[in-house]
Amino acid sequence: MKVALDATPLAGGTGGVPRYVRELKRGLEGLGSGDTFLYMTDQAVEGAVGPGGGILERRWWMAGLPMALRRMGVDVFHGTEFAVPYVRVCATVMSVNDLSPWMDTSWHGAGVSRVRRRTPWLLRMGLATMVVTLSEAVRRRAIARFGLNGDRVVAVPLAASPDLRPVTVLPDGEPYFLYVGTIEPRKNLPLLVEAWRAVRARHRVRLVLAGRRREDGPVFESGDGLEVLGAVDESALAALYSGALAVAYPTFYEGFGLPVVEAMQCGAPVVTSMDESVVEVSGGAAVHCDANSVEEWVAALTRIWEDAGWRGELRARGLERAGAFSWERTARETLAVYQKAERLHRGYV
Repeated sequence: MKVALDATPLAGGTGGVPRYVRELKRGLEGLGSGDTFLYMTDQAVEGAVGPGGGILERRWWMAGLPMALRRMGVDVFHGTEFAVPYVRVCATVMSVNDLSPWMDTSWHGAGVSRVRRRTPWLLRMGLATMVVTLSEAVRRRAIARFGLNGDRVVAVPLAASPDLRPVTVLPDGEPYFLYVGTIEPRKNLPLLVEAWRAVRARHRVRLVLAGRRREDGPVFESGDGLEVLGAVDESALAALYSGALAVAYPTFYEGFGLPVVEAMQCGAPVVTSMDESVVEVSGGAAVHCDANSVEEWVAALTRIWEDAGWRGELRARGLERAGAFSWERTARETLAVYQKAERLHRGYV
């Protein structure tokens, strides 16, 4: 079986979806299944198959991609971010990573409007043979919102990179709480900063924000205990997580919440919101606070600072929970989705 993965997210640089695409392909190739996995996109991504030289092929989703799939003899195309070809030429799998494009317009810039319009149409037309979500919570919501056949929607969880492990970090100044992720409206960072400032009024603890700022994200300036690092190289993440007093992730909504698993795998206690997917992923190993309650966040962060025994308990629970996730598991379960999609396309199911 030859499988093509949409590599378009890789042209955007950092973030959860590019990491998903890279780690998934690496995991699939590591299974030793004998299948072939390749990248396809009309963007500038090294090693990816792109459009041919014809003018028609520049209309990528309508013509260029179907032509490339035929030319390469692809059996399954995986649209890794809300899209599949507009013309059915092989089995297709669509990743519906979350439902945020249809929930709160303030969470996204203008670029998501295409997803809001296009994805429901592709699903209604049956152009996705199978749909993959990152959690059961998103699976249930996707089935209800788009009227999908539940037998064709599968939840496959993500995993932290195997490079993210607890490392010894020498103390360097004041202890710190850590946020890792894109700085954008959906992540609810103004509440975190407000809660941290209330804690800092009594305890000398820093807040470190690690991640690129999206153009519509809140603006924070470093100073008085707040450190805004911007985008951080993945090689630095293990030390950042391992050295944190706790990782704080106050998101309003997630499809999965990868930083929660990354933090746990590095042995960092996690304080996060009550979002359905995050609660599912954390599996009882994190502290959950109302995303709209500064008071709850102040109380949780204060206890993290004051109660070393509780921090140790959270670390142990987090490490155990993180062991449930691996890219080998993600790849194996995703490959099973590809196999089912191909059988459905050929009429064997």
